[in-house]
Amino acid sequence: MRGLLFLPVLPCLLAAQPAAERPLQAPYDDLIRGARVLDGAGSPWRWADVAIAGDRIAAVGVLSAATARQVVDARGLTLAPGFIDTHSHGRGGLHAAPAAENLIRQGVTTIIEGPDGSSPLPLHPFLAAIEKARIGVNVGLLAGHGTIRSRVMGSENRHATPEELERMKALMKQAMLDGAFGLSTGLFYVPGNYAPTEEVIEIAKVAGAMGGLHTSHMRDETAHVVDSVRETIRIGEEGHLPTQVTHHKIIGNANWGLSRETLRLVEEARARGVDVTIDAYPYTASSTGTGALFPQWSMAGGAKALAERLSVPESRAKIKAEIVFRILHDRGAGDPKNIVLASCPFDKSLSGQSLADVTRARGLQPSAENAADSAIAIQLRGGCSAIYHAISEDDVERILSSPYTMVASDGGILVPGPDRPHPRNYGTFARVLGRYVRERKLLSLEEAVRKMSGLPAQRFGLSTRGLLRPGMQADLVLFDPTTIIDRSDYLDPHRYATGVDSVWVNGVCELSRGAMTGARGGRPLYGPAYLP
Repeated sequence: MRGLLFLPVLPCLLAAQPAAERPLQAPYDDLIRGARVLDGAGSPWRWADVAIAGDRIAAVGVLSAATARQVVDARGLTLAPGFIDTHSHGRGGLHAAPAAENLIRQGVTTIIEGPDGSSPLPLHPFLAAIEKARIGVNVGLLAGHGTIRSRVMGSENRHATPEELERMKALMKQAMLDGAFGLSTGLFYVPGNYAPTEEVIEIAKVAGAMGGLHTSHMRDETAHVVDSVRETIRIGEEGHLPTQVTHHKIIGNANWGLSRETLRLVEEARARGVDVTIDAYPYTASSTGTGALFPQWSMAGGAKALAERLSVPESRAKIKAEIVFRILHDRGAGDPKNIVLASCPFDKSLSGQSLADVTRARGLQPSAENAADSAIAIQLRGGCSAIYHAISEDDVERILSSPYTMVASDGGILVPGPDRPHPRNYGTFARVLGRYVRERKLLSLEEAVRKMSGLPAQRFGLSTRGLLRPGMQADLVLFDPTTIIDRSDYLDPHRYATGVDSVWVNGVCELSRGAMTGARGGRPLYGPAYLP
């Protein structure tokens, strides 16, 4: 049996069998023949064969004499490094859907979790659990500033004392030792919004001194987005670490076009030596909780404190006025119909209804004022996740086009269900390749793949991933560039992307000829200061 060349029709599920159950092995485990190979660095494609041995890429080139246990005929298809999602909310779905099918079918093999200032803390138990579990994707973590601040100060709206700041710095240091890749901030959200820039810089210095980076859901993505980009750059510049504007977007039609200014700031910062980059998703709607409509000061102390403020006519009037403003001038883009509920734990029937629909159902005209009252009623019942249609396609394309922008989903690990989540959960990476490469011709295929693999790997220090070269981890995606597309939309979001043929994660074939194999090769990933 040694040296026998198996036919391409054999399922690559064989590669997932325990070593003791495998047939006698040929020199390679998998041999992918005749692919149009993209290296992830942006180099021009070339025809090549690619061999996998164990969890590594063993050879790339003309391998006509090679033999393998499993051969994949890749003629007419493109082979690239597995895609890396630098902004993922996948940790909640890892246990419910460990195969991460919605990601694998897009070609995603690695996710970076802990964004927006929210992460597990301490990190070690979470990463240890992943080590023992069978998961479908590799997972790295950032340490969340909001989580760290909450651990020390709760959700109090005040500056930290010197002693509290030292405690936060100590938590950041331990997170880096536990394997964090750096610090994430969510300066729009409570409690991160209550922190002055100087506090963030001091904590960022700890991460930077240990080789980490900083990513930020900025303080404002609407009228003050330019100032927020300046703040993000300042954190990197004064904190002495790489810094990233995460899920960069311009919200509110009065603000459309400001991406010209934000991108100019990034260019200027890089020119003077600040290591600043961007990630973005390819959609004209964002998604977050209905709490995003409320002024941050009103959320201090949690839900009970908010309810108490809303029970006082004067403070309720101030809160409502801010909600009206946000409906008209930023997240609502001028009309409550642009705010659509995605998931409401207290009432599943609300999924897919707009804030205008909810207001009509309450017997009211869907004005911004009445919709604000509806938002208050929703938040008092626990709040919902929502989709906000308030982004310009021109800004999306301008941001995606920047050479410093990588692709990220801001989505999670989901399975089909009754809710109406943002389609980015199922479609982000396929959408870039189908819409913005093939249809819009905004990006070349080589550049798009670089933004999904080599660039994010370089950014997060994943030195053995992101490039299709011998010796690198065998995270690979085989896809058809003529058909790949997202099928998920806002009305029917639970639809898998199409056009991805096969996916390997650490040499384990998880998707074979369009079918999930049941094998899972994902692993936890550890940052630069990890101390076992």
